[in-house]
Amino acid sequence: MTAYGALAGVYDALTGDVGYERRADYVEKLFQKSRHPVRTVLDLACGTGTMTAILTERGYELIAVDGSADMLAAAQRKAAGLTGEPPVFLNQSMAELDLYGTVDAAICCLDSLNYLVNPKDVQKTLQRLHLFLEPGGVLVFDINSAAYLRDLDGQIFLDETEDVYCVWRAAYEKRSKTCSYWMDIFTRREDGGWSRAGEEHRQRAYEVEELRAWLLEAGFTHVRTYGDCRMSAPRDGEQRIYFSAIRGK
Repeated sequence: MTAYGALAGVYDALTGDVGYERRADYVEKLFQKSRHPVRTVLDLACGTGTMTAILTERGYELIAVDGSADMLAAAQRKAAGLTGEPPVFLNQSMAELDLYGTVDAAICCLDSLNYLVNPKDVQKTLQRLHLFLEPGGVLVFDINSAAYLRDLDGQIFLDETEDVYCVWRAAYEKRSKTCSYWMDIFTRREDGGWSRAGEEHRQRAYEVEELRAWLLEAGFTHVRTYGDCRMSAPRDGEQRIYFSAIRGK
């Protein structure tokens, strides 16, 4: 099964505690770090499109990109009843981003960048984002911190709703700086029985300073880091770290 083939159908049910509205509020605050007015927004690695939908309803024009056709299909269904300008959906990998024009801002939410386990793909992604951002435009993304991913090693987690049951195990490999997640996903069928599917996902640990260096190399300026939905610097041991950067002239 392809990555997200099983997870796409249950992703929203398992992520009800993410707090998307609060995160959208925070992203808008970071948009204000740029003096460039924000009207068009790229949602890179949009997943099932919840952030795309929220920002569309708030009056932005969205381009939503994801490498998983299954996740993108869920995002398109979610967008069907939205008011405002209908989002444009593109099935592309992050490192091969190719837009028809430029945007005022770009976001990449919920540690999506960690899924690029090859550092060269991260560098290529930042270069592509720089290419398609308007001069003065703002990039906002977040990562799972390196410390958090290292601490996941050997842990087992359970997420469940009335109709979905997901068990996932994590293992961290020091040499590759990669955390692997093995997921068993059980979904209730109409006949009352359960169907089982399995997926493996991998995330790489990136240090703040190497990401900062790659942003500067790509041509970004005013690189800033923040704690999770805070306007202050990350704390030691912080799970989620936000970045903002401005596309140089």
